[in-house]
Amino acid sequence: KIQLLKNNRNFCFKMGQITDNVQFDTVAREWRCKWDTEESLTACQDVLQNNLETIKALKGVKDVQRIVCGGCKDFKVIISLEADVFGVWEESSFAPEADFLEKLKAIKDVSSVETQTYTLMSMM
Repeated sequence: KIQLLKNNRNFCFKMGQITDNVQFDTVAREWRCKWDTEESLTACQDVLQNNLETIKALKGVKDVQRIVCGGCKDFKVIISLEADVFGVWEESSFAPEADFLEKLKAIKDVSSVETQTYTLMSMM
């Protein structure tokens, strides 16, 4: 659920709440896969670069992060949006997600193409 709150500067913003003591102000969508060769990792990065401006232009985007683990060979893209506008993106089937994932699946030596949605809240 999303509720209207005020921060210490008296600006209004919407914050989600899972339980009384678990709130969030950000919802993220993760696109991930496993890569097996340097060539496949390079191709994954190319797919991201080719879609980055479209992703960054989504309404409410707070951050776009890329995570690469050389040990477990993960390639992840995390798109974080303000909690109160995430539903609009969800209603559009997370565009350009389907195209992005299809391009990852087409790369030789890429496997386990998956997505996940989760909440974020800074604890700083």
